[in-house]
Amino acid sequence: MSNEATERTSSTQHAQLYRMVMEKHLCPFGLKTKALLERNGYEVEDHWLTSRDEVDAFKQEHDVRTTPQVFIEGRRIGGYTELRRHLGKRVKDSDETSYQPIIAIFATAFVMALAVSWAVFDTVFTGRMLEWFIAISMTLLGVQKLQDVEQFSTMFLNYDLLAQREVRYAYVYPFAETLAGVLMIAGSLIWLAAPVALFIGAIGAASVFKAVYIDKRELKCACVGGGSNVPLGFLSLTENIMMVAMGLWMPLRIWFG
Repeated sequence: MSNEATERTSSTQHAQLYRMVMEKHLCPFGLKTKALLERNGYEVEDHWLTSRDEVDAFKQEHDVRTTPQVFIEGRRIGGYTELRRHLGKRVKDSDETSYQPIIAIFATAFVMALAVSWAVFDTVFTGRMLEWFIAISMTLLGVQKLQDVEQFSTMFLNYDLLAQREVRYAYVYPFAETLAGVLMIAGSLIWLAAPVALFIGAIGAASVFKAVYIDKRELKCACVGGGSNVPLGFLSLTENIMMVAMGLWMPLRIWFG
């Protein structure tokens, strides 16, 4: 073996990985851990735990509660999260607030609006594209809430002024937002869609403004469903203002267009 090859072999980092690979369960964190090690230049000695007895025996032997487990140079590092910390990678805290969900929805809605505009008009930048962007955003946000209406309503009741007076409104809201969005995408029944969007948007904007800018409360927004860590604030207010704008604009465009 050449000196260069010997040096390359000796400089290779080695890691031992113990993960569950069973007939009816392939641990996803085990796969992510293995991929992370390999991306960071480790040669992985991959040990499969193929039965519940093997898993239990491994946990008892090493006094750990979970798998996968990584060992580097004979020292136990831990599971996927601990490995990320060991490698200097960012680890997201479970309570960390993030705008990522709502940004992802708005970005997707914008691209979809461009696609619809291209399909209808053979060009992407049109007046209707902006309408479709807001309407698609409303629909996607409504779908997020409809995934778990009960959880959404619980978060919504923390700040919505009408829902706090009439709890059933918290259950109606996701359906109203989705319906208005779908009708505005189609450009149909605007006599129904526009008042609905204007009503829920105006109440929502007033509620968010009061909670955030007057009462100075630090709350999670229910805008992308009940399980999100999106902070109540500017983007939440933007969502409602967009609905108010559509509620005013769509009838005017039809009447004077």
